[in-house]
Amino acid sequence: MVEFTTEPFERDTFPEHAEAALKAVTDAGLEVAVGPFGTDARGEAEDVVGAVTALLRETLAAGATRISVQVSVLDQEVEGGGSA
Repeated sequence: MVEFTTEPFERDTFPEHAEAALKAVTDAGLEVAVGPFGTDARGEAEDVVGAVTALLRETLAAGATRISVQVSVLDQEVEGGGSA
């Protein structure tokens, strides 16, 4: 699983860098949940790693000034889902 946020925050719009981040994880086929303070994306380990690489490249190119990323390995038995 990867959790991420991009900055700068914009109160009234969905900034281009946030759209680029969302596209990177959805294009990788990850299961995505957008939250008020960040976005979670889950999938197989190799898919998550590839998505993080694309996310960093694409959001920086789209004007992000900061990207916070946390990657966690989930226990399938505890989480009942993916392996990343």
